[in-house]
Amino acid sequence: MLLTELLDDNIKSFGEYSLLYYGEKSYTNVEAKNITKKVSAMINSLGIESGERILVCMPNCPEVVFSYQGILRSGAIVVPVMYLLHEKEINYILENSEAKAIITSSFLLSKMVKATEGLLKKPTIICIDTPHEKDLVRDSDVEIVEWEKTLPKVDITEDRKPELKESDVAVILYTSGTTGQPKGVMLTHKNLFSSASNGASLREADERGTTLGVLPLAHIYGFGVMNGLLIQGSSVVIFSKFDAEEVFKAIEKYKVKSFAAVPAMIHAMVHNSNSDKYDLSSLETVGSGSAALPINLRKKFFEKFNTEVRDAYGLSEASPGVASNRKDMPIKEGSVGIPIPGVEIKIVDEEGIELPPGEVGELLVQGDNVTPGYFRNEEATRAGLKDGWLHTGDMAKIDEDGYLFIVDRKKDLIIRGGFNIYPRDLEELLAKHEAVSEVAVIGVPSESMGEEILACVVKKEGVDISEEELIKYCQVHLAKYKTPRQVVFVDELPRNGVGKILKMHLKNTFQNHKFTV
Repeated sequence: MLLTELLDDNIKSFGEYSLLYYGEKSYTNVEAKNITKKVSAMINSLGIESGERILVCMPNCPEVVFSYQGILRSGAIVVPVMYLLHEKEINYILENSEAKAIITSSFLLSKMVKATEGLLKKPTIICIDTPHEKDLVRDSDVEIVEWEKTLPKVDITEDRKPELKESDVAVILYTSGTTGQPKGVMLTHKNLFSSASNGASLREADERGTTLGVLPLAHIYGFGVMNGLLIQGSSVVIFSKFDAEEVFKAIEKYKVKSFAAVPAMIHAMVHNSNSDKYDLSSLETVGSGSAALPINLRKKFFEKFNTEVRDAYGLSEASPGVASNRKDMPIKEGSVGIPIPGVEIKIVDEEGIELPPGEVGELLVQGDNVTPGYFRNEEATRAGLKDGWLHTGDMAKIDEDGYLFIVDRKKDLIIRGGFNIYPRDLEELLAKHEAVSEVAVIGVPSESMGEEILACVVKKEGVDISEEELIKYCQVHLAKYKTPRQVVFVDELPRNGVGKILKMHLKNTFQNHKFTV
């Protein structure tokens, strides 16, 4: 099915209902369709052709959803971009994608104009709200179209619906680029619909309700939420930024049963002291993805909220769903569950030979949800897609019951004196310590050992602990060669827009670290 058909099918199947909530505003599915048609007509009136790219860059708001739907309806391709990126990063994406337009908000207007500097052909900027004088950039040759003034005047007959195929690219999602320049992951209508429908098949047929849109809509998980709720006939409360107390208020007001989050959000909820002021009894499950969830944090969440956190695993190249824990199956500690319907997985060694249950190797994925490749990057496509299988770069194992365990990122593997060390094992152990709030373990260069183990620890507020005590604690529970050579205490861990710890940033910071232990 085409993504452009989801909203029409939603209205036919469920009638008119409140689809989006944002602050004091709400929009029904019918209102959303009408706005989407106007956005599509506006795009067509700007001369943007089917298959051309439009970058969408702003915090979560209903206009992001309207933009996505309108772009797809016009036949153009969505390029979602985190608004927190630097203008130089956005400039690279604009140049690589050859975007014809940018849809953004007034407070990002000057950043977007700067991001167009040096481009041979400047994209048109569509601003969703009326810019103030301070937002305008003087002496700029970039055309700026005001959404609020243009949409009411747009000729709805300009809303063309081109002939599209399931194999057509719908979205190009640029990876974080922590190990080099970002790569544009191409996702087709078939990829994204397959992932959303596979995920929806795990829920009860009548399991409609309201969920929370706390994940960035510019991220693949946010895109999955949007498609999933249209298939399921559900609603979403959109948050422009994550705030634990605002989340508690929404759970109480809308009787939310489940929503998707990342470990950083779950951590913030557990450590918020005002949760008992709200009725959170409707909450049954929280899905966790994007990064490994410490086992101890999942236990603390259940103890505090009587709510299960179900780990899931996915990646942009798989649109994103690969595996998840389910309501009808027991949870195994440390596992991200079993493959979702329609997805096949296997674990292979360095030669590509499939490994038996229990052995660690690289995780490969196959299914209709898997990307056809990277935009204008044949080298990366050949490296990531071989013989119909996506090579994820994640080290994993499968047990005898088919449960998937992500051991670590292949690139995060530490090789100390010839021994393979997986940081996650050590991170899980340190996270259990009563003085540790958060931790990231990295390998840093060592002349004698090749790499040494460095633990970057955020202490809990008001709790004191020494480096020596934490190292001794690790040595009680793990072989000495697997324990940190040194612990450094930091105020916070660097994260990207979805809360994933940026280990490459830590590695760059500590690459010349001198060990004192």
